[in-house]
Amino acid sequence: MNEEVTKFIAQIKVPWQAEICSKLRQVIHETVPDVTERIQYGKPHFLKNGKYTAVISTAKGWVSFSIFNAAALEVPEGQFEAGSGDRLTTKLPEGKTVDYELLSSLLKQASDSL
Repeated sequence: MNEEVTKFIAQIKVPWQAEICSKLRQVIHETVPDVTERIQYGKPHFLKNGKYTAVISTAKGWVSFSIFNAAALEVPEGQFEAGSGDRLTTKLPEGKTVDYELLSSLLKQASDSL
């Protein structure tokens, strides 16, 4: 694991955001065992074979989680926003139950072809 990503998560001042970011990082590593990570554009990016697979970021009221290479994925209605290109993004606000199994499944499908 990348020390800069560890520092990024450690400096998150809002406890529930830090918890979600830490769990998302764990899920990414469990789902994509050969993933590499780095800080790019001020947030953690996760890559497989040099190609983006996921990114985590925080905002005032949520944690944002994006999955790349996701154009062909079938996703539940209303849970994701289509990002630019082949990216899907979900916003995880405080108090919302995070379906880590769903995120892992989608991430696996998206990253398998990378």
